[in-house]
Amino acid sequence: MLLRQCCAGLLLLTLPAAAQDTPASAPASTTTTASPPADTTASPPAEPYSRNTPVEKLAADPAAVAVLNKDLPGLLTAPEFAIFKSMSLKQLQQASGGDLSEVDVAKAEADLQALPAH
Repeated sequence: MLLRQCCAGLLLLTLPAAAQDTPASAPASTTTTASPPADTTASPPAEPYSRNTPVEKLAADPAAVAVLNKDLPGLLTAPEFAIFKSMSLKQLQQASGGDLSEVDVAKAEADLQALPAH
């Protein structure tokens, strides 16, 4: 009898608080356990770059930087970069007053879309 009480006391010390409230006569299967969270490491497929992608997102990808430096030289080194970095190429083209042509943006977009998935 003493051994049984000692084992019950040790069991109470090692069980989580929720399990301690369960009567000793209750079957072990009635205790609930949290299921592990779903695997959230798999990310959805990346969207291809387009004229609607913010410039700062493009600037974070070395392959996209190479495309922008080739097709739109000076864009990423412009003193105003901090001002327009959250804008897309489309927005920049519209706001440029013709300095950034539709042809240049279309060429950059085609080259960006040819990049491997990012």
